[in-house]
Amino acid sequence: MRVYFDNAASTPISPEVIEAMISVMKANYGNPSSIHAEGRQARAAIETARKTMAKYLGASIGEIFFTSGGTEANNMAIKGAVRDLG
Repeated sequence: MRVYFDNAASTPISPEVIEAMISVMKANYGNPSSIHAEGRQARAAIETARKTMAKYLGASIGEIFFTSGGTEANNMAIKGAVRDLG
């Protein structure tokens, strides 16, 4: 049995998450910043995900941010902490 310990770089994704992602990516390919129907549909999917995550984490929807990856998330956290701490 092989055990994976490099979770700081990447983490295996559960099959249920992969299936959910594939379903959403097939149905919601529009630019969520656009006003056309595909964009509005993509934006609605993002907002549904935001509400779901807020509920599970006990947070407000204004506290949930989605980023494109680890570097962007780290930069956002560091800049926010510096700004808030002065």
